[in-house]
Amino acid sequence: MLNEPGQIAAWKGQKPSPPAMLHIDTGMSRLGLCTREFAAFAAELPKSGIAWRAIISHLACADTPDHALNEQQRTRFAAATERVPGVPTSLAASSGIFLGPAYHFDFVRPGAALYGVNPQPRRPNPMRQVVRLSGKILQVREIDRGESVGYGAAHVMRKPGRVATVAVGYADGWLRSLSHRGCGYIGGKRIPLLGRVSMDLVTFDVSAIDAAQVRPGALVELLGEHYGVDDAAADAGTIGYEILTALGSRFHRVYRDPAAKPLPE
Repeated sequence: MLNEPGQIAAWKGQKPSPPAMLHIDTGMSRLGLCTREFAAFAAELPKSGIAWRAIISHLACADTPDHALNEQQRTRFAAATERVPGVPTSLAASSGIFLGPAYHFDFVRPGAALYGVNPQPRRPNPMRQVVRLSGKILQVREIDRGESVGYGAAHVMRKPGRVATVAVGYADGWLRSLSHRGCGYIGGKRIPLLGRVSMDLVTFDVSAIDAAQVRPGALVELLGEHYGVDDAAADAGTIGYEILTALGSRFHRVYRDPAAKPLPE
């Protein structure tokens, strides 16, 4: 992906020049040729010797459908790419796809929406939750009223209960900002997160869960059907993108074909 004149010049210097995509800036002011740079280069594009795979741009406000910049960027992109016919064009990523066919051009670039992040905030999510994240219970203990849980004695039990300690923490990307606010699920029932998220551990109130379901080695659903990526993001005060990209390498990952049979429990 070539973003500025110096990169293009360096790419042309290779013999033969490998294929590339050209990024033009239509309103993000982050990466890509600015309007003036592209205007100066457009006539030379077909003669550059580079096999152009596509010209792309990126929408700044696609998750706000009524924002005026969306149409401005679409118009600028259409006008720019008309000067280089025959090269595939792409403007829309996840949220941009839902702005309508006028934003689709030759191909689209779905990203976080593929993992269940809502591409249309403040509207019903049209995407399925496909990321499943579970944490293993290490220990379950009875806690009396008035006893504290975790670092800083940040949570104090208002009544006797049971607490499960789960092997996940901010070193795994389970954000510390979920302290006092996050939750998990066991058997479809919500269990509140108690106190602070620590480096490798987090604690949940499992008082309302059947004791047979809460034992060392059992799994707590951290992300899934009941508590999606956007739900965790709302509790953490962030966005679904950060929840997904924060998940660390210590999680065991299983990738499966959606057409395949369900994994055994």
